[in-house]
Parts: sequence; C-alpha cells; structure tokens
Amino acid sequence: MTGQDEADARARGATSAPGVIAPAEITPTAKAAQARAQGESGSLEGAPLDTAVFTTEAAGRLDKLLADAFPELSRSRLQQVVRAGGVSVDGVVVAAPSTKVKAGARITLQIPEAEPARPEARAIPLDIIYEDDALIVINKAAGMVVHPAAGHHDDTLVNALLAHCGDSLSGIGGVRRPGIVHRLDKDTSGVMVVAKTDQAHQALSAQFADHGRSGPLRRAYLALAWGAPPLPRFTIRKALARSAHNREKIVVVGEDRGREAITHVSTLKSWTTQTRHAREPVATLLRCELETGRTHQIRVHLASQGHPLLGDALYGSGFMSRAAKLTPAARDALEQLGRQALHAEMLGFAHPLTATPMRFEAPPPEDLQRLLRALDEPGA
Repeated sequence: MTGQDEADARARGATSAPGVIAPAEITPTAKAAQARAQGESGSLEGAPLDTAVFTTEAAGRLDKLLADAFPELSRSRLQQVVRAGGVSVDGVVVAAPSTKVKAGARITLQIPEAEPARPEARAIPLDIIYEDDALIVINKAAGMVVHPAAGHHDDTLVNALLAHCGDSLSGIGGVRRPGIVHRLDKDTSGVMVVAKTDQAHQALSAQFADHGRSGPLRRAYLALAWGAPPLPRFTIRKALARSAHNREKIVVVGEDRGREAITHVSTLKSWTTQTRHAREPVATLLRCELETGRTHQIRVHLASQGHPLLGDALYGSGFMSRAAKLTPAARDALEQLGRQALHAEMLGFAHPLTATPMRFEAPPPEDLQRLLRALDEPGA
C-alpha cells in the first residue's frame, strides 16, 4: 500500500457521519465542470456550488470513475474535491479518492466555483494622497471596485495598486486582496489606506478591529440623506446581518442575531421646500462617524431611521416621490450622480511602524459637489 493509499484508508475510516442526501439529478457536462472546478483552493467552505449526479456503469476507484465522467478535469483536481468533502456515493460523503465503488452507484459531485486568477497589474490612474515605504493612502473614485470579483477582474483598485506598487504590497490579504486592510463600497468615494508590508498590514488591521476604542482610528463620512433627522446629533446602535431574502442587502436585526454596529451622526446643513402650508425638509447633509465598520453600515442605519441616502437604489425606497420635491437643477444633478451620495471624507490612524498619529482628508468629488450646489440654488 502506498503512502497515498494509506492516507485514503485513514480518510475512509474517519467518514462515519450520516449520509448527505443528493440533490435532484442533472446531467454533468465536461464544459460546466471545467468552468467550475479548475480553482486552486482545496476548501469548499463558503464556495458557491454546482451539483452533478451520475450513475456508474462499472466498478472502480472513485477518482478514476470521476476522471472518466469529467475528462476535461485533472485527476488531481478531482481528488482535491473528494478530500474536501465534495463527493458522496449513494448519499454518503466519501473523503478518500481511492475508495472502491460498485457498479450502479449514484455519485454526487459538488463543483466549487473556481477562484479568480491572480490579479494583473493595470495602469489605472490613482489619486494618491500620501505614500511611504509602509503604506499608501488614496482617494478612491466612485465606481471603482476595491478588489477583483465577479464582473470586475481587471478594473479594480487592486489592479491599479499592482501597477503602481509592483510586488511591494502586503500579501496577508491573499492573492485577490493584496494590501487591502479595509474597503469602501464600489459607489462610495473617499479616503482609503493600503498596506505595503506585512508588518504594516498587521498593525493597521489591529486598529480597524479595535474600532478606535483604544487607539486613534477615526473614520468620518459625508452623507446626503432624504428628509431631516429630528436631532442635530444622535447615535444609531442597531445590529446588522445579511438579508436571508436578498443576499445583496444588509438588514437591521436583533442584537442576538447580528453584528454590533454603531454610527454617530451630526447635522451639517439642511434644505427645505415650500409647500402650501409650511416649509418641509427635503435633504440633509450629515457627518457620520463610524464606531464599527460593517458592510453598508451608514446606508442601512440611516435608511432604518427613515432617511435613506440620495441616489441609493438599494436602500432608498420611495426615491421617485422624494425626488419630485427637488428643483429641476437638483433632480438633474442627482440623476447625473447615479449612485448613493456617500463620501469617506476623513481617515485617521496611527502610523503602523512609528505610531505617529496621521489624519487624511479628501473633498467630495465633483459629482457630489454639483448636487450640493444645485440644492443651494434659489427655489430649492
């Protein structure tokens, strides 16, 4: 018995859990399998899966039968999927590629989505605020995705950073996220810090994980919201979790069901419009300081208070009726904005190597400034 066969035998002995019921049968195709199963990762955890089911015509080793059914996939890749728990025989998960399978057995293969290829450097312009040997601070443009993902493989901030920094970015974030310590939504503009060394990455990550509770980390955003909050200063404390019905959305949940999220809000300026009986609030420019940094935190928190962001198609219900209160110039500026009115204005932290307090600011981009000017025009 070879060393690999001994390892497979140990894996067979360890597989005593109840069987996994196979999904409805579909005909596996080599093309679909190749598209989904050529990633390098051996883990299926958290990976989107396709399922292929087939019945064996003859007895044989599991990996050999899989290789015959999916000739475009390498045998080593199929063995990797088996060891990761992605194959069941007659409803029972089998973790050893050398398992002997009888004729007529029903084999279910869960095909993990392939990991994206290593990002390539792209000469995309960057608005660099500060740079040294440990880090780089940028003013991210609205519309730029931070790291490669579905539909965005070569037009992201990571692609631009690879062209600018070469191999000097920290590798702690993995192949797809070199140097990335924190993120901004695609359509949110503003200040971001990126680590150029592993030491800087670890130190900066610790500051973000601490949320500034014991250090100098500070994050402030400009948010243009519908209506007017009743108080000039207030704090929103509402736990957040991903929606079970729409995976693109984050929702407010009970404290025991989500992650703690805290946003401190202050009013900078409000705009009203004259109705038949009184002046009614139209929009308010808010400064939002994050005590935590959850996905879509400001957008969801403000929407939960009845004040979604202007231009936020995901959380801004009633957008069309609210926009009717704007002047023609403001409506046109909002249409040209084409995104949520949110800008990461300020980021403060301790330098990861020297501990020197650092603070960086970026003014709102022109599309947001155009909307603010339109709101200031007479008749708004």
